[in-house]
Amino acid sequence: MWVCLLLWVSGVLGQKDMKEKLFAFPKESVNSHVKLLPEHSGPFIEATVCMRFHSNLTREYSLFSLATETKHNAFLLFYHPAPRNQLLLSIDNKDQYYDLQGNNFTEWTSLCATWNSSVQAVWIDGKNYNKNRISDGNIKANPIIIIGQEQDLYGGKFNISESFVGEITDINMWDKALTDDNIIDYFAANAINGNILNWNNLSYNLTGGVNKHPYADPYPCIPV
Repeated sequence: MWVCLLLWVSGVLGQKDMKEKLFAFPKESVNSHVKLLPEHSGPFIEATVCMRFHSNLTREYSLFSLATETKHNAFLLFYHPAPRNQLLLSIDNKDQYYDLQGNNFTEWTSLCATWNSSVQAVWIDGKNYNKNRISDGNIKANPIIIIGQEQDLYGGKFNISESFVGEITDINMWDKALTDDNIIDYFAANAINGNILNWNNLSYNLTGGVNKHPYADPYPCIPV
């Protein structure tokens, strides 16, 4: 009884190979989310995040929210729909916007964002969007990583108008800036797994109305 009560209070804990599975967020919510537990806690002076997803939302929403105790946008991927049609990549609370040139993410999309002290880049479906240098920045230790919501405080203060509705799969994170060849490998669905978040050995805490499902195409990607 106490075990059941603990799971009900804290959410559903899991650790498993998520290959050929996805997280589905069926409706907007102020609390539904998945907390992804990293393999190690940093700090990080460079990083790459890759994921595949789709959504029919026409409002803005968060895709990947990593917060530290001092920076709630330590590594944030956030979509602004038309007329802006921009993807925000925020590192160490420093924002950079990328014009998406018509891509609205309603179809399965493969996305990578990579960063170190000299380069910052976003790749979408095999296309490299312009790179932008940043002068400094780092991600402090003990991050909280959440999909489905955006953290406006460390681990919380969610806003329903920024919640994600749709499906997300194949999330990986590395403590380095991947090379162009590495990223092309990800888009080509080759075996490339993160050392911070590894979709094939993922630890997570699921809260609220999030579901896990299999999906027909285990690698919704584009030919390269």
